[in-house]
Amino acid sequence: MRAVVQRVKEAAVVIGGQQVGRVGKGLLVFLGVGQEDQAADVRVMVDKVANLRIFADADDKMNHSVLDIQGQVLVVSQFTLWGDCRKGRRPSFTSAAPPNIARLLYEAFVEGLGGLGLTVQTGRFQEIMEVHLVNDGPVTLLLDTRKLF
Repeated sequence: MRAVVQRVKEAAVVIGGQQVGRVGKGLLVFLGVGQEDQAADVRVMVDKVANLRIFADADDKMNHSVLDIQGQVLVVSQFTLWGDCRKGRRPSFTSAAPPNIARLLYEAFVEGLGGLGLTVQTGRFQEIMEVHLVNDGPVTLLLDTRKLF
């Protein structure tokens, strides 16, 4: 499971001119599910995202998590995180999980964050989306459960 995690002041998803998800201060998480991902990957990723200490404390040090600040999380599915660009000029997405599996693990990730008491908004799985954000910092991190175990 791969994620691009961005600390944001606000973020929103628009589909067909309609806003479908919006958060204030917190995180924007682009989440990609790989072919080998399982429930254990979801648990690891939920824990890592929820507890990343990337929000400033009173001394302006990154010591608080999104849980600590009672922030919000916008989760957007993004299979392109599994794009392999090593050969040619067109990415290969053969390492991405098939949509039926990816959807289940994506939804489990969203539910896992919500189960921790976080306010979670989403885009729509397998939709073309516009993502609007105000990155805070900027702070952008790459996570991969294959490197977190």
